[in-house]
Amino acid sequence: MTAADSREGAQTPLAPLDGAETGGLSKKGLSAGTVGLIGAVVIGISCIAPAYTLTAALGPTVSEVGFQVPAIILVGFIPMLLVAFGYRELNRSMPDSGTSFTWATRAFGPWIGWMAGWGLIAATILVLSNLAGIAVEFLFLLIDQLAGSPGTIAELAFNPFINVAVCLMFMLGATFVSYRDMQTTQKLQYFLVTFQVLVLVIFSVAAFVAVAQGNAFDASPVELSWFNPFAVGDFAAVVAGLSLSIFIFWGWDVTLTMNEETKDPERTPGRAATLTVVTIVVLYLLISVSLLSFAGTGAEGLGLGNEEIQSNVFFYLSGPILGPMAFLVSLAVLTSSASSLQSTFVGPARTLLAMGHYRALPPAFAKVSPRFFTPGYATVVSAIVASAFYAVMRFISEDVLWDTITTLGMMICFYYGITAFACVWYFRKQLFDSTRNVFFMFLFPLIGGLILLFLFGKTLIDSMDPGYGSGSNIGGLGLVFILGVVVIGLGIVIMIWQAIKRPAFFRGETLSLDAPPSLRRARR
Repeated sequence: MTAADSREGAQTPLAPLDGAETGGLSKKGLSAGTVGLIGAVVIGISCIAPAYTLTAALGPTVSEVGFQVPAIILVGFIPMLLVAFGYRELNRSMPDSGTSFTWATRAFGPWIGWMAGWGLIAATILVLSNLAGIAVEFLFLLIDQLAGSPGTIAELAFNPFINVAVCLMFMLGATFVSYRDMQTTQKLQYFLVTFQVLVLVIFSVAAFVAVAQGNAFDASPVELSWFNPFAVGDFAAVVAGLSLSIFIFWGWDVTLTMNEETKDPERTPGRAATLTVVTIVVLYLLISVSLLSFAGTGAEGLGLGNEEIQSNVFFYLSGPILGPMAFLVSLAVLTSSASSLQSTFVGPARTLLAMGHYRALPPAFAKVSPRFFTPGYATVVSAIVASAFYAVMRFISEDVLWDTITTLGMMICFYYGITAFACVWYFRKQLFDSTRNVFFMFLFPLIGGLILLFLFGKTLIDSMDPGYGSGSNIGGLGLVFILGVVVIGLGIVIMIWQAIKRPAFFRGETLSLDAPPSLRRARR
């Protein structure tokens, strides 16, 4: 099968489910041509949520690798970029909103494809609930700062009843915007992402100015060794830091799930994914270097190694760096988590839509809003599941909630890795047709996939330790390990149930490994 054949099948404008009758790709009724390159990149950056992600990840990464945080960011960037190249090749051949689910099914068959889709859905549902919770905390923190009542109002966010109630309001607002057309999402994200990035750049520049003027907490001159991963010395620390960096880059693949709604769907999503990852790594390097230079890595005061400030580094450093304008940083993190909450809905909703369309899930998931041309049913279901999950976990234990989010790293490696290997296997007959194919279809995705496979296995083994994550354990096994196994096991159970209820997909009738070219030509 040639790439051109795949594209012909992908672009056939058939009604939902009709194209699935022959095992080929088909449109699902989404609003085509509504997202451009810039819009896709903006939504990708929003989904990654750089302000929220880095304020939570910077401190723990410093504890693992010290001044080599920029090196770890660069190392973490490598597998993401390599996998992004594989995603780009798959999208060029098969632009389909199911992304990992569709591509893995076409490469390896329905069972592995279904689990790849489950990995994406599970990861995004987990992070949706976390983003809503973070937005609540920063909302009350911002109000506290503006009201000048240190700690009084901010503490309200930790009342589980208030927390869950406000969280559900955030979720409702994000669902409303996501349910509407993609133009609404783009317009909102243009504003939110621009503000977020602008504040982060101002924050970083102000930190460098403070260092130059001698007003830094623990001024440290920038050195080339900060960018050298070999300077870390401890391989275990490199792996731990790498695992954290995988989390801070996650979310760029949302640009691919919109491929049926983008202009030039064969090229725009892949370019957007690459531009998103590159933009984020530049932003992360700027922020991390500026804050390391300003605060150092000490374990006391404003040092980035101080455990008391690591859960929210930006908040503690915003006052000393920006003075009376410190509230802008809290507002940026609130904006980051809230905008990411809305844009993150794009991924699971469109994956669920594709799974319903190809009859791997109940047909209700294939419903598209006749007014907005969005996967309305899948969006609402995603919101309900994420909201219920957060509410239950928040009342059971905050440690359980955070351990569940730690499990997110495993799920990222799981479905990214499957997709990277799917690229290599799907194009196996074309790998050595040209030098370009050798790198972009073979070497890059293979190396990226192997790195993620290693991280998945290492995290799975390490998380068996009772002290991993929050330290919670059941029967001597770490809670993070148990949660990871439960999430994957739940996916297997649901998959078997769907195989019994809807055998057509699992027999390859609705989405085949290799749709016959004659059928694709007949459907043009």
